[in-house]
Amino acid sequence: MKAQLSWSSWTTWAAFLGFWTVIGLVFSTQFYLSNSVFGYSSVTWREAIAFSLGDWYLWAILSLLIVRLGHAFPFHRRNLAKRVVIHVAASAIISAVYIVVRAAIAQLQGPMLGFTSTLGGNLQALFLKNSLFNLSVYWVILSVSQAFDYYRKLQEREWRTAELERRLAEAKLMALQMQLNPHFLFNTLHTISALMHKDVEAADRIIARLSELLRLALENTDANEVSLGEELDFLKRYLEIEQTRFGDRLAVRMDIAPDTLNLRVPNLLLQPLVENAIRHGIEPHARPGVIELSSHRKQGRLHLQVRDNGAGLPSGVTVEGGVGVSNTRARLQHLYGDCHALEFSSSAQGGLVVNVTLPLKETSGPAKP
Repeated sequence: MKAQLSWSSWTTWAAFLGFWTVIGLVFSTQFYLSNSVFGYSSVTWREAIAFSLGDWYLWAILSLLIVRLGHAFPFHRRNLAKRVVIHVAASAIISAVYIVVRAAIAQLQGPMLGFTSTLGGNLQALFLKNSLFNLSVYWVILSVSQAFDYYRKLQEREWRTAELERRLAEAKLMALQMQLNPHFLFNTLHTISALMHKDVEAADRIIARLSELLRLALENTDANEVSLGEELDFLKRYLEIEQTRFGDRLAVRMDIAPDTLNLRVPNLLLQPLVENAIRHGIEPHARPGVIELSSHRKQGRLHLQVRDNGAGLPSGVTVEGGVGVSNTRARLQHLYGDCHALEFSSSAQGGLVVNVTLPLKETSGPAKP
């Protein structure tokens, strides 16, 4: 980590130095052409580069101070006039500092470049030639610094907003799942209570199945999505409880395509749909009931179907569902938005058909049969 931070720091400073070097070389070219080519005075490339780099390396150092001032006194609507006055005064002071330091540098550069000058002469020349230019440079650096700060804060604000939205969505999904588990548990305990005085052995078997079911539910408490194989494993244990309760009145048929077992589905998706089918399609009738469950891939999507042989939907009636179905709708909307479908319809052969369409999401690891 320290090496990474050190390298990042070095690259930042190298880019900073490179930026001001490029500016210095660009101005040295202009200085050379304006003085030598057009006959204003005799200036060599060496002199042009030395003078220009001296100018802009000094501005590179002063720019650090200007950026700090920009951070300390950013332009806001509140106290805007006061902050403008502070920067006007700062620009005048930094311009004066530049003139004094640059005059001293020119005094040192003179002997190395083969000419002599006085400190007073350098100060006078720089004051007359560079005062307004220095003020312009200050405000350009300040403006660029403020623009970068605004952009950085905007990016941070957008990142925080996205992170808060993600956490809120996860919290809502977790709350819906926590509602779903007690709902299922309440119904199972009600079944056990009803059997305790009729068939103790059946009630005991349901308690054993319930303990296995709770173990699986606890293992996936934090998972919004699981593989279809894991979801079916959970569903089979739930169906064992219901088949103990209904006996020969409940038959279950599954037609699961092997290539769908590794696809991701919402945790506890099928159980409330099957429970709804048993409650409304099987339980009210004395005749044997059948629950059919199928899965397959089609046109790049996962298609799941839950079918019962009950009475189906009366004409003009839509399914709202209880806690389980309502939560399933909400969780699907949170997870997939408009990229899913949950449809209830009556079968021509009788009974209710629930079709669920989900985007294809592969999971790693071997598929569970």
